[in-house]
Amino acid sequence: MKTIEYLSTPGLREIFLPGVIAGLAIALFGGVLSVFVVMKRMAFIGQGISHAAFGGIGVAYVLGFGAAAGAGASVLGGQFLIVFLFCLLAALQVGMLTGGDPGRRGKRAQADTAIGIVLVASMAIGSLLLHIAEKRGRVSTVSWESLLFGSIVSVSEADAWACVIVGALILLTLFVVRRPLTFWAFDESAAAAFGVNTRIMRVTLLVLLALATVTAMKLAGVVLATAMLVLPAAAAVQFSADARRVSVLSVVFALVGVAIGMVLSFEFDWPTGASIVLVLAAVFGIGWVRGQTWHRASAR
Repeated sequence: MKTIEYLSTPGLREIFLPGVIAGLAIALFGGVLSVFVVMKRMAFIGQGISHAAFGGIGVAYVLGFGAAAGAGASVLGGQFLIVFLFCLLAALQVGMLTGGDPGRRGKRAQADTAIGIVLVASMAIGSLLLHIAEKRGRVSTVSWESLLFGSIVSVSEADAWACVIVGALILLTLFVVRRPLTFWAFDESAAAAFGVNTRIMRVTLLVLLALATVTAMKLAGVVLATAMLVLPAAAAVQFSADARRVSVLSVVFALVGVAIGMVLSFEFDWPTGASIVLVLAAVFGIGWVRGQTWHRASAR
């Protein structure tokens, strides 16, 4: 098997093992965050944040960070930090547009509308700033697509361990706020009545989603970053309605999806991100068919 060869041969292991480590780390924090994303119906937030990164790239180039970044730029580098901060502001802006008093919904934007507004505005800012950077001669020969459409098999060892550190930070934060955050995610109105600061919970989740999305996007690409925040929990709810079981299944499906997807990628030379997404989509499809079959059988 090519997979065993890639991960056991000394010369090849240094190339492929960091991608495996990064993929499993993304699966862990993505699988956990996915539950909150699905419960709060924020499926498009990852897509919005990842595309808002275009604006952050424009800021980075105007500030002179473009030439030192691009392909192979470190997760801990200056361009990444600027892009993360821009995406964080975009996520918080979405939160401001959709937040507020639940009793005054007429004054609030729907989540998909807010994400669409922030997304197109961010991309317009990015396009304008890249044009300005080009006029000033600050755009390097490295294409900005390297950040938006990264490949997980080209991850460096340093970036892989940086991803592990980011994942540990996200999981630690989620563990600390797990009770109020879970209460808020499942019943926001009741959580507010019991004294949970719903604004802080919303901001906390948005900050974690911004960090997770930008990290996964840099290492694995937009498609996988977005899918990892939606598909694991979406598949899990097809198999169970119990909150704890859904949380466990979400992480399990994310890990299995990454493992099987990477094996398929190694064996058949398929795009790694697309392979992982298709495995997760297949798990969701199996769960959906199972649920439909069960409902038809119980209706008879």
